[in-house]
Amino acid sequence: MTVLEAQDLGKRFGRTWALRECSLSIPKGCTAALVGPNGAGKTTLINCVVGLSQPTEGSLRVFGDVAPGSHQALRSIGFVAQDAPLYGHLRVGAMIEVAERLNQSFDVSLVQRRLQELGIRSDHRVGSLSGGQHAQLALSLALARGPELLVLDEPLARLDPLARHQFMAEVMAAVADGGLSVLFSSHVIAELERVADHLIVLSHGSVRVAGAVDDLLAGHRILEGPAADIDVVGRHHQVLDVESAGRFARLLVRSESPGVELSNWESAVPSVEELVLAYLKEGEAPASPRAEVPPLQIVKTP
Repeated sequence: MTVLEAQDLGKRFGRTWALRECSLSIPKGCTAALVGPNGAGKTTLINCVVGLSQPTEGSLRVFGDVAPGSHQALRSIGFVAQDAPLYGHLRVGAMIEVAERLNQSFDVSLVQRRLQELGIRSDHRVGSLSGGQHAQLALSLALARGPELLVLDEPLARLDPLARHQFMAEVMAAVADGGLSVLFSSHVIAELERVADHLIVLSHGSVRVAGAVDDLLAGHRILEGPAADIDVVGRHHQVLDVESAGRFARLLVRSESPGVELSNWESAVPSVEELVLAYLKEGEAPASPRAEVPPLQIVKTP
């Protein structure tokens, strides 16, 4: 079963397309990272998923065939926005009471237990919490709804490194405990390799690459060798990124002929960060044969 399925999804604001022809599929139980530069369409896509915005064209379904924004979808999706809007003048205990009254299903004991473990007291005012504590409170309130899908829009943007690590550790603990599916957008690429098992890269409102992280890494290679032989590499692989210094070149390629070994070239598996940066740079490149790489979708069949 898929937790999210989009086909030729598009969203237009006036004459500007924020998303265009986006197709992707996220299997249930995945922790999927949504990556892209500012203006790539990440927040627009997330708003469509949680029902805050309606697509202009294409289709989008969650949990198989459920429409985003429907009552069934709203009950099953937990959402933490980038600014995590909470009532700053309330005390933490009162904020929990408000959340309980606004939700049909809400586990107060779960919130209280998590906040006690994190050292966040119920008599603290929400507005006095640190950035990390504020994010943890928003996460706890979202998890207390018992969602099947947790959607996080740039949850790490305002956190220091220690708070980022602790926040993602809590997310992964929730995934391990309850079989939760997660979709999160982030600029912090270094976090992806540790937590994500599915990757979606957006650029200019379009999906550049999407699929299981292990499959994506297996389908790409870092090649190091003589710059004069780059054209030879291009006969067997799709070259996505080139770094050269004198007679030496370092390439990231989509391995279209995995069994082909090229003399004078050393091969290695790229890191997630190298893969993401290559597709982001490829998406920003001017039109050229190398920049016309079609979007790559890797979807595992049951």
